[in-house]
Amino acid sequence: MSYQKKKISALIIAFNEMGYIEKCIESVTFADEIIVVDSYSTDGTYEYLQNHPKVKVIQHPFANFTAQKSFALKQAANDWVLFLDADEVVSQKLQEEIVATVNSDTEFVAYWFYRKFMFQNSVLNFSGWQTDKNYRLFRKSKAKFSDKKIVHETLNVDGASGILKEKLTHYCYKNYEDYKSKMLKYGRLKAKEAFYREKRFNYFSLVFKPVWKFFHHYVLRLGILDGKKGITISYLNALGDYERYRELKKLEKKNELAYYLVMP
Repeated sequence: MSYQKKKISALIIAFNEMGYIEKCIESVTFADEIIVVDSYSTDGTYEYLQNHPKVKVIQHPFANFTAQKSFALKQAANDWVLFLDADEVVSQKLQEEIVATVNSDTEFVAYWFYRKFMFQNSVLNFSGWQTDKNYRLFRKSKAKFSDKKIVHETLNVDGASGILKEKLTHYCYKNYEDYKSKMLKYGRLKAKEAFYREKRFNYFSLVFKPVWKFFHHYVLRLGILDGKKGITISYLNALGDYERYRELKKLEKKNELAYYLVMP
């Protein structure tokens, strides 16, 4: 008995991802199309993607993560979408599970993936990431990204969700400066998100929230068992929180200054 194999679109957003994206692309070559939305990389990422025979690359200015992913989603030709970050890699077993799942008579319209975090080339077992999971496989017709978040975007799903057994490998930490830059960027975007929601800056949050973040990841979420890796990750995550509230204070000052300048 023959049946029509269901096609999959692999989607990725990228900016200056050389050293990460090569593994990501090679791990999704089983997909029927690979689309990468690049926000004008300057490190050779765009040129690499242009020269890859299986990749369609589109350059699009970056406003925030939700807007960029929503734009990428619109480019997909197929209903089933595998949406990855450029530093994520699909193992052979996960590839097989994805294909089998999509071609099964499944009632689910979206699937959560648990992730295995890599600190350079070794596994980060704890530090708050041991239960991390994200939507990565879903039907385009049944899901969309919420416009209420601009970082750590949320997928709204119209239907039931499942969880795949195999884990997605996430190369979260290439080196100290790279991860620090990533956390500071996330912090600034979270500040904009808070500002748009009219949340106010206060010194208590500036001091307490980063301290709590470090304690939560390093102690409560067992980062201490990851040794020096746990200290590094917990500190940089706390630094991201500090940057969020520092940036929120800046945004409020700019807004106040603009208000007084237009006052008659």
